[in-house]
Amino acid sequence: MAEDTADGRTYCVVVNHEEQYSIWPVDRELPSGWRREGTEGGRDECLAHIGTVWTDMRPLSLRRRMEQAASRSS
Repeated sequence: MAEDTADGRTYCVVVNHEEQYSIWPVDRELPSGWRREGTEGGRDECLAHIGTVWTDMRPLSLRRRMEQAASRSS
């Protein structure tokens, strides 16, 4: 498990029910509604991972509404 040299902490990547990503210190309890995604490491490492996997910033509920609207207009 790598530690970030800037603050010496280890973080995990977390995701919520809207498929929005963030980082959280591994030694702290997760806030309600968030779950671990599986990636751990230094802050920069976790943020780089999020930059790779979180390609659509729209919340899941918005994406679904937009898909429904598009399918109705087709």
